Amino acid sequence: MFSKAEAQKMKKEFWTAFAEAYPRKWLLYNTRIKDVSFKFYVDNKKAQVMLDIEPREEDKRHIYYEKMESLRTILHEEYLPEAIFEKDYHLETGKVISRIWVEKTGISLYNMASWAAIFRFFNISMNAFEHFFFEYEDYLRDLDINT
Repeated sequence: MFSKAEAQKMKKEFWTAFAEAYPRKWLLYNTRIKDVSFKFYVDNKKAQVMLDIEPREEDKRHIYYEKMESLRTILHEEYLPEAIFEKDYHLETGKVISRIWVEKTGISLYNMASWAAIFRFFNISMNAFEHFFFEYEDYLRDLDINT
């Protein structure tokens, strides 16, 4: 086990190494859709690339999620076959959001030998997610277009 300080240092080294290995600007919070963002996540068991839909207004969250749901087949067939959809995803804080994500298990942030695999997973998955998003961005953004 690592001390809290050692774990923090390892996380910082991980993210620095990722940025050096894949030096590009990711879309992440720049979707231009309020409260819709892409995220990277890694811990001692798994890595994830996520699209979080978290407007405070539940009806708005449901509309964005339903738009994504209507594109599920395309996302699975052309971009991310392993994408998982969850309309009501409960965060540890108790907040309910909608989340679409892909996951790689059997790896660890705290095992430097798995970093290259995590980096490749992040790069491939986020690239696919971003290409999908850019292709369907106008449809996703416009709340007046019904699903």
